[in-house]
Amino acid sequence: MEKHSSGFSRFLLLWTGELISSIGGGLTSFGLAVYVFNETGSAASMAVVSLLAFLPTLLLTAPAGVLADRFDRRLMMMIGDGCSGLGILYILLCMMNGHAALWQICVGVSVSSVFSALLEPSYRATVTDILTKEEYSKASGMVSLAGSARYLIAPALAGFLMASFGIELLLIIDICTFIVTVITTGIVRRGLVSRESDGQESFLRSFHDGWKTITEKKGILILIAVSGIMTCFMGAFQILAEPMILDFSDSRTLGTAETVCACGMLVSGLFLGIRGIQSGYVRILSLSLAFAGITMALFGVRQNIYLMCVVGFLFFAMLPFANNCLDYLMRTNIPDEKQGRAWGLIGFLSQLGYVAAYGFSGIFADLAAKKAHVSVCIGASYIVILSGILLFATAVILPFFRPVRLLEKNDAE
Repeated sequence: MEKHSSGFSRFLLLWTGELISSIGGGLTSFGLAVYVFNETGSAASMAVVSLLAFLPTLLLTAPAGVLADRFDRRLMMMIGDGCSGLGILYILLCMMNGHAALWQICVGVSVSSVFSALLEPSYRATVTDILTKEEYSKASGMVSLAGSARYLIAPALAGFLMASFGIELLLIIDICTFIVTVITTGIVRRGLVSRESDGQESFLRSFHDGWKTITEKKGILILIAVSGIMTCFMGAFQILAEPMILDFSDSRTLGTAETVCACGMLVSGLFLGIRGIQSGYVRILSLSLAFAGITMALFGVRQNIYLMCVVGFLFFAMLPFANNCLDYLMRTNIPDEKQGRAWGLIGFLSQLGYVAAYGFSGIFADLAAKKAHVSVCIGASYIVILSGILLFATAVILPFFRPVRLLEKNDAE
């Protein structure tokens, strides 16, 4: 596909829609977590809702990536964004009728997650469609920045709005953001050549071709494994940080702390959006992951909100650098025409770490607390410290893998 000079302007419009959608999703996520906990008093119920909001998207990401290469990617994004609002609308209607049961919330977030699966591969592939190679790194920083809005802006805003107007307003705002995103994507779609359906290639053949694309280079497989390790430890951190803070403070403090920590992604995301990274991707990836591991371990050392906010800020500041390097190294080693199916599989494999984190981090924290005869909060801190140490070890050994170093050399050539 020819890449026009207006490509970055189109990207900015598309990015703005996804930024707004990210904030809306963060409002709903925070609001539902508080609502479910207040209604059930169960951390397990919160984990179930989080898992169902994530798992369908994960399972459908790979086939959605194949569809992104077979059909109009912008249209796929519009369908995914627009229809995912139906699940949130269902939850809202249940609440407006007096009460939303846990099973109704689970149904709603599952429906929303199913349609959201169409979005990610098409979005990433569209970035490749409309930008030049030199703009990838800057765009990746801005994508990370938009994603950080879910944690940066949404928690504090949701805490204020929910206390004043209730969770229903949060859901209404989220539904409105879906509409805005569909409109911005539709505007970007105009003037771009639509991808025609490839009727000669079967769905399974496309899926197999995507798998072959990401397995041809061992370096890409190693980076996918690293991404999986990152998401596992990040998921454990996100799940266990909340009870660690709530053990000695309240939900308002928690919301403020989440916003402060997410400011780390804002700062580094802005830096990468302006400057980008020009070289040394493997080295920067290793350093950022190593520093993230150190700060993650420090987060669990002491129950002090100021220390937690500082090291949490530094932890999240490292993530955009790591994601930027991972994105660039894989994107520049995958042919443009296979980006959709490749990113679908990459997204599926790398995010398996979240499933492990959501499924086992709480169990491990309970077991650690029971074995050490301490509170669950202290048990959670043990798991966070161990996760940080393991992430640091992963970062240290990464540069020694020759296939990973070759990815950067292949790009230079």
